[in-house]
Amino acid sequence: MTDRRQLLLGAGALSFAGACAPLTAFDTLIPKDAGTRRVASAAYAAGPRGGLDIYAPTGARTAPVVLFFYGGSWNSGRRQDYAFAGRALAALGYVVAIPDYRLVPEVRFPAFVEDGAAALAWATQNIAASGGDPGRIVLCGHSAGAYIALMLALDARYGEAAGAPRGAVRGAVGLAGPYDFYPFDVDSTRAAFGAAPDPAATQPISFAHAGAPPTLLLTGLDDTTVRPRNTRALAAKLAQAGADVTTREYPDVDHGDILLALARPLRGRAPVLADIRAFVERVAAPR
Repeated sequence: MTDRRQLLLGAGALSFAGACAPLTAFDTLIPKDAGTRRVASAAYAAGPRGGLDIYAPTGARTAPVVLFFYGGSWNSGRRQDYAFAGRALAALGYVVAIPDYRLVPEVRFPAFVEDGAAALAWATQNIAASGGDPGRIVLCGHSAGAYIALMLALDARYGEAAGAPRGAVRGAVGLAGPYDFYPFDVDSTRAAFGAAPDPAATQPISFAHAGAPPTLLLTGLDDTTVRPRNTRALAAKLAQAGADVTTREYPDVDHGDILLALARPLRGRAPVLADIRAFVERVAAPR
């Protein structure tokens, strides 16, 4: 059996909390979508974690923008390992930006959310140069990255403080995100959030409101890392407030599967990419 086939068959077993080496190999070996390219690597903030990569379809002009945050328990991850996700989303016709952000233990909450806000502000000011429409931005993320995406979407003060105009975010997509996880009862949440003076302010569910951007929440029913109750709880709170929220639950899909289903050879696991596409086409249509 080839190394590539072994990697593909075992991909669902990857742990994305501290699995940088396997994910690097996965991204290197996985076939990528044609007709897309990495168009730029830019700095949205100072420091080694202040960079982002941009992927775009050939000939992109005023395309919807997807700002994608990867996961890793707020303590691991690097943007270079997510080219498969960037190219998959770019193949749908979107300009995609994947930023790094500062990690625990260098920082604690809210620094990684503030970094996400800085990346959002950068995109509103610079993404047009790569063919994206800064007025049609959808936030997206997996796991800890979904947390960042939903915090930015639900609490606009982060983006405004960074210089992003109100209304820049057309929608948010969360893949297997933690949205309602207080008390902090695992090492990763204690390290990232345990010193926060107001635990409620760390929880996306605390900021559900009627004026929230449209939201798509995706979860796998076999996810034991971030259990589906997080998605259900936030969806219920948003719906109760009168917000636009859609959920999708995928049978036989775990925490890693839902991300890897973006990769070209693994899309039969769950229609994650198709569901994202339908959502982005709805919420980021030209006005």
